[in-house]
Amino acid sequence: MHCPFCRHADSRVVDSRTSDDGLSIRRRRQCPQCNRRFTTIETASLSVVKRSGATEPFSREKIVNGVRKACQGRPVSDDDLAVLAQRVEENLRASGSAELDAYEIGLAILGPLRDLDEVAYLRFASVYQAFNSLEDFEAAITVLRAENEAADAARAATAGSASEDAPTA
Repeated sequence: MHCPFCRHADSRVVDSRTSDDGLSIRRRRQCPQCNRRFTTIETASLSVVKRSGATEPFSREKIVNGVRKACQGRPVSDDDLAVLAQRVEENLRASGSAELDAYEIGLAILGPLRDLDEVAYLRFASVYQAFNSLEDFEAAITVLRAENEAADAARAATAGSASEDAPTA
């Protein structure tokens, strides 16, 4: 790390802390030549490999814009979209890969989007899972219904066992 004051090619780390919920590291440095201190913020960059082979920096804004189209006319706020983009980025960073295929990002969006709005999920999935016919939509809807019914049954069983455990008067 070059000193921003005297351009000396080396510096000593005095203090390190995580910031931005662990997404970056704030380092306090000191130059051994001029003894001045300065701060650096280090982040791991994510790159997206497009279908064409071109590489570009990861952008949460692109996720929000892509999902916004699927959410048109749905009760989804801009805050909901921002949280979704954050969740997707956190999941992608947790994978440990510095370069991600654009298709992988689309698939990573599906889970959080499904939790947010099922209709928007179906719209988005129809592109990323290459739905070609009505049968593809019907199959996806059947899976959603089965999983919703299973979740409802699990909630009912949990509520039933909680009421059995409650003391009676």
